[in-house]
Formats: sequence, structure tokens, C-alpha cells
Amino acid sequence: MFTNRNGIEPFESKVWLSSPTMHGPEIEYVKDAYETNWMSTVGRNINEIERMACEVIGCNYAVALSSGTAALHMAVKLAGVKTGTKVFCSDMTFDATVNPVVYEGGIPIFIDTEYDTWNMDPIALARAFELYPDVKVVVVAHLYGVPGKIDEIKKVCERYGAIIIEDAAESLGATYKGVQTGTFGKYNTISYNGNKIITGSTGGMLLTDDKAAADKVRKWSTQSRENAPWYQHEELGYNYRMSNVVAGIVRGQYSYLKEHIEQKKTIYRRYKEGLQGLPVRMNPFDEAKSEPNYWLSCMLIDEAAMCRQVRSDCEVLYSRERHKSCPSEILEVLNRYNAEGRPIWKPMHMQPIYRTNRFVCREEKEIDVGRDIFHRGLCLPSDNKMTIEQQKQVIEIIKKCFE
Repeated sequence: MFTNRNGIEPFESKVWLSSPTMHGPEIEYVKDAYETNWMSTVGRNINEIERMACEVIGCNYAVALSSGTAALHMAVKLAGVKTGTKVFCSDMTFDATVNPVVYEGGIPIFIDTEYDTWNMDPIALARAFELYPDVKVVVVAHLYGVPGKIDEIKKVCERYGAIIIEDAAESLGATYKGVQTGTFGKYNTISYNGNKIITGSTGGMLLTDDKAAADKVRKWSTQSRENAPWYQHEELGYNYRMSNVVAGIVRGQYSYLKEHIEQKKTIYRRYKEGLQGLPVRMNPFDEAKSEPNYWLSCMLIDEAAMCRQVRSDCEVLYSRERHKSCPSEILEVLNRYNAEGRPIWKPMHMQPIYRTNRFVCREEKEIDVGRDIFHRGLCLPSDNKMTIEQQKQVIEIIKKCFE
């Protein structure tokens, strides 16, 4: 075991970034699926979580699917994206936000990030429409559970007659002006992946107020089987429906959503207080308009306090400097103490697969905000089972990196 000369011992058990938190009811609903033999893609667990999602989020229809990515794929298909269709997409996000556009042959155009919420910049979006006024679909993600500037983004989209697909995979339970994310687009999605605010180990949901759209997704996601005595197929289908077993886990999690958010909020506040005096800032949000779900607590190092750090596609080098640090050093040291952190999402326009796609900033020579946040930011251990003492130790480890 590694022992630091400063007297801080490694954690005996791993302090995770964000791991599943189970409570008990989940296994009872899974047993129900088992005992009633509804182990496939129909059953009362599925029916119930679709009802619960509509009730909690405030939409009319929800379709339970195998993953958040599957839900985004169905949303992109509903939006009419086809080969050659240009689509504006959030740039600083996980690639699952973007890949479904390519599944349908679409061409992602990446919109830069803004510093206030780390989400899509409405000013850059407006500039993108000036360059590509015929674009009719915009895919917007809410990073780390923080709502973006929804009013401004919607106004820009309405001006050009474009629809919004809202990727609320990370922001279930977050609100903007008191309204849940997952309701602001024409088609919206959430995720129940293992590290999300509530989980089914996997799974996702397509959310909409359009009954015809929901019915289409129910059909597409079960291999587009027609209403016939035999297996009749007239259009391309997908094996995307959620299992009734997975739905049982999600069903047991829903009643703990608010509790998980409060725990994550407490973690965020402890970091914000404990890191005062260091040349760092927490991931921001508009306190007057939004309430995040605080899924991940993140940190941005002041530019003047950055030690030298160079990243290639798969490797990183940094040099230790007095009173300075960088994400790579902090993540390395946290790992040495048995705590998990993560780099900020590498922007899509920096990814080898998408480097030839167009990327739009506020102005032609404006700073690349996403690149800057990726360079200086990191995600901190944010597991809601982390104890106060463990978090205090994480904070002390970070402080030591700036000595």
C-alpha cells in the first residue's frame, strides 16, 4: 500500500467517481419479474417506470429503452435525420450524444461551450445558423447535471424553425425555472446507466408529448413488427426495448431520486467550501434560473495556477511546479490514494473520429472554450456513499498538489 510522506494514508476501499447506490426495493421488483416469468421486454415494471417517468419529469409519454444511446438514436430518427442531414450538436459531451446522428447518416456540426454552465453557447449557436441557416435539428446536452441556457437556445432555434433534441442523460431531476430537464425539446432522452443519479445498471427513456412519436418508437424498438398474425416487417427495426428485469431495478430507484440529489448537492457544497483559498472554481450554474442534480462535482483550475501539461490523443505529460498543479497530476495522485476522478469530457471536435467536422465558436478567432475547460478541468469523486471523512481527505490530497 502506498503511504504518503505527508501522513495521508490511501483509502482502504475505493472512493468512486459515481457508483450505483442500491436500497432494497430494487431486488423485490426484479424478483417479481422472475416469479411472474415476465423476463423479456414486456411487463408491469416497464409499464410502471414509464408512468413514473412521465409523472416525475412532466411529459405525456415515455418509452423505456435499452440505453440512453438507443433513446437518442430513436429521437434522431423521429427528427427526420437522413444521409447528408446537418445537425448542430453540443461539443463538450460524451460521444453517445453525437453518434446517433451518424447512425442515420447525418453530419454533426459542433457548437462551442460557454463558461457560465459549461453547456452549448447560444451565441455560437446563433452564429452557426448564420453559416448554415437550413439546419433543422439541434441536439443539446446538459453537462454533469447542470441545465444549459435553455431560454436562449430555444429562442435561437425558434427563429430558424429548428427542433431541439434534449440529451438529459446526466441531468435527471435537474430543473430550469422550476421545470424538469427532459421536457424542453420535441424529443428528449434520459439514461439509467450504472453511474447515473438513479440506475437500472443500463437502460434509458425516450420522452415526448407527441403520442404518434411515442408509438413509432415502441414499434421501431421491437423490430418494427407489424400488426399481423405472423412476423411481418415493412420498415427497419431495432432491438432497443428495455427488459422487464432492468425496469425492476429502475422502478425501485425512482423513490430515491430526491435523496440522491440531496446527497450529491451536499458533496458539491463540501467541495466548494473545502477548496476555498485554492486557485480553483467548481463547475458553475445559474443559481437564479436552475437547480442542477449535482451528478458530478467538477473543478476548474485557474489558468495562472496550471503547471505545464501536454496531452496527445492517448498520453499525457506534465511537470511538477511549486504552488501549481494540473488535472493530470491531481487525477494521478487521487488514483494513488485509491480514489477515482475523471478528466472533463474531451470535446467532440478534438476527437479523431470527428476532427474533420465543422466546429463553430462565437467568433472566427474566439477562444475555444471547450478545449480550455478540458485542459484545466477535472471531475472529482462524487459518489453519494462517500463519507464526510473520505471527502475531507480528498480535499486535503488536492490541497497538497498545490504546495
